[in-house]
Order: sequence, then C-alpha cells, then structure tokens
Amino acid sequence: MKNIHSDPIPNSLDAMRKFSEAYAKRTGTFFCSDFSVTAVVIEGLARHKDSYGSPLCPCRHYEDKPREVLSSYWNCPCVPMRERKECHCMLFLSSDNEFAGNNQEISNNTLLDYIK
Repeated sequence: MKNIHSDPIPNSLDAMRKFSEAYAKRTGTFFCSDFSVTAVVIEGLARHKDSYGSPLCPCRHYEDKPREVLSSYWNCPCVPMRERKECHCMLFLSSDNEFAGNNQEISNNTLLDYIK
C-alpha cells in the first residue's frame, strides 16, 4: 500500500478531476469559488484512490481508512452527497450556497497550481 503523503500519480489526479467535473455537471452543483478548496479536495481523493483503491472523502478523520473504504459510506460521492446534496468537503455546492462559484470544470494547470 502506498504512503498517503506521497504524490498522487498523474492518472489518479486526472481521473478524480474528470470525475468531479462530470459529477458536478450531472448533479447541477458547482465548485467552490475558491479553487484552492477544489484542488485540495481533488488531490485528497486522488491520494486515497492511490492508497486505498477508492476515493474516500479526504475531509474527515477515520480510525480505520481501509474499513471505511469497504463500508463505502464516505467514498465520494458519499451518502450525504448522494442523498441530500450535502458535501462536507465543499467540492460539490448547490448554486444557492454562499461559497459556490459558477464553475463545474477546473483545468489541469489550475489544479496543479494549487497543489504544488
């Protein structure tokens, strides 16, 4: 198992970026107006995908991450997001959220600018 603090492999980072864009469009949600939030969350999803094989929510504390991955409750999109459009990470925000931007896409360059 890879160390969670190592750099995410570019394929996972790109996969999580594409997933996030597609999910935002499909659900009518938007990324945070502060792209640094979006970038850090996507990076966290990529790191968890690399380490645990699944994009476990990076914004929560877990006693046992492998067990949490197996339960799939906090795998992105997590149950609160799927059921109520509540995203603890502020990755997927409804248009009426004060922190929502107007973007459902983030370029690779913008993403990399914030996580370097």
